[in-house]
Amino acid sequence: MKILVVDDDEHILRLYKDELSEEGYEVVLAVNGQEALELFHKEDPDLVTLDIRLPDIDGIQLLRQMKEKKPRLPIIMSTAYDYRDDFSIWASEAYIVKSSDLNELKATIKRLLGRE
Repeated sequence: MKILVVDDDEHILRLYKDELSEEGYEVVLAVNGQEALELFHKEDPDLVTLDIRLPDIDGIQLLRQMKEKKPRLPIIMSTAYDYRDDFSIWASEAYIVKSSDLNELKATIKRLLGRE
């Protein structure tokens, strides 16, 4: 199973790659929206974790573009800020507030990929 991780924070990218690779996933990293779209088309991921705040493209716009191409693709919105009241993120399958404890993220990924 391949996971595309989109985040502009190098520490988050490294942490997610290490932790999710240990869980047996193939992890592809993107530092901005443009790179994320390129990898989305090239790599055909099974799941995407997507930061809401990116330097070039808003994560919500990216979510919409990805869902237009692959409506059934599970996308987890991940952010350091609480956006739960923003209805536009409801198009995603899950919403995670970033933390160094990735247990919630890992459990959500397993649930969405049917690996529980």
